Amino acid sequence: MDRVINKKTIQHIYDWIGTKLDSQSFYGQSGLDEIIKHGQFDTAHAVFEFGCGTGRFAQQLLGQYLPDDTRYTAIDISPKMIEITRSRLKPWQQRINIIKSAGNVKLDFSDNSFDRFISSYVVDLLSHEDAIRLTDEAHRVLNEKGLICLVSITKGTTLFSKILMGSWRLINKIHPVLTAGCRPVRLLPMLSAEKWAVTFHKVISQYGVSIEVVIASAIKK
Repeated sequence: MDRVINKKTIQHIYDWIGTKLDSQSFYGQSGLDEIIKHGQFDTAHAVFEFGCGTGRFAQQLLGQYLPDDTRYTAIDISPKMIEITRSRLKPWQQRINIIKSAGNVKLDFSDNSFDRFISSYVVDLLSHEDAIRLTDEAHRVLNEKGLICLVSITKGTTLFSKILMGSWRLINKIHPVLTAGCRPVRLLPMLSAEKWAVTFHKVISQYGVSIEVVIASAIKK
């Protein structure tokens, strides 16, 4: 059974990691590139990110892909990450709102507030139950046909990636702090067919690290 570390420990880990998190971009950017390519950000005017990290992806979106009137809202459990993100996004400070989170997946936003919901390399920190609750919350806060854009490390698909990701998962089970709480998960089963229409799905192997990307449109009845 996978081990999930508590929220306080996650906060301490990511406060300590700080800007060193950007060093993961050598494999992590490939999943974000797919989100950019298929996330239709040129028509997004209200974007929410669950777990902003260092703000590197938000900087990329605001600087190159989002319309000039887009407002960007994000939450993160780490005060250090929030500090780094606010500094990095200073050129867009009139359009951003970065909020310290207690680590809850219940979101303090109104229904239909956003047209994009992003979470990259965060769902793999959550328990399966919290991940399902998060996608339900994403459905609630997204407007009609709004898109959820998820990226996570996942189970391997090639021989090398199966060995690497299997070892990663084993280390997480034994001592999850060594993996910063991250573990391979499968995103697609977290999206109910009653609530989501998948528009893009891909698993990438980058330097042996398997990355799953899912984009789905919210079905509003």
